[in-house]
Amino acid sequence: SDGPYIEGNITLEVVWTAIPIFLVFWIATYSYNVYREMAIQGPMELVHLHTPLEMESAYAAPLKPVTDPVEEIEVIAKQWSWVFRYPENGVTSTELHLPANKRVRVALNSEDVIHGFYIPAFRLKQDLIPNHDIDLEFTPIRVGKYSLTDSQYSGTYFATMQADVVVESPEDYHNWLAEAANTELSPAANQAVAEYIEKSDGEVEAGWPTVKPAAPPVVNYHS
Repeated sequence: SDGPYIEGNITLEVVWTAIPIFLVFWIATYSYNVYREMAIQGPMELVHLHTPLEMESAYAAPLKPVTDPVEEIEVIAKQWSWVFRYPENGVTSTELHLPANKRVRVALNSEDVIHGFYIPAFRLKQDLIPNHDIDLEFTPIRVGKYSLTDSQYSGTYFATMQADVVVESPEDYHNWLAEAANTELSPAANQAVAEYIEKSDGEVEAGWPTVKPAAPPVVNYHS
């Protein structure tokens, strides 16, 4: 009445155990080597070679050196506003202006909590960490106006963390810098501050306690 007595197949068990172990160790070793090369040589470009019939190797290759001048811009995030500084021109703005077809390096920093520098049209996102300077490089290639938003929830007025991104010709960009540099500093309008004051002045308190927004940024240019 009992079923057939089967002791097992040692060969088969060894094979289906050894192959996955080998694959895991091979993937770990390969990944570590790529990671080590990236750490030694800095930011690198991912190169993936693939043919329809077979998959070839993927590896990290050094980025092509940038010989042209890079536009330096400082980006400061705080609850709840963006500030953009152009140190070489002494300009501050609540609108991010970029020259088309020229490499840009933005130095990202947060004054309070984690924020997210996110331009959906650029497929570009980078978190801003308090007390850490993070450099991000990219090249805008299409003239137009785009939206920058905060991709990290940063508190009550998180939805007001919006800014315009203007990509323009190098000539228009330099004209804008020159015009902004000759404009006196003034406080920019800030939706978070306005809503906070309106709520504080209300006769009936509603909602929950919130962090007081930072003072409106004082800039040369604001939209």
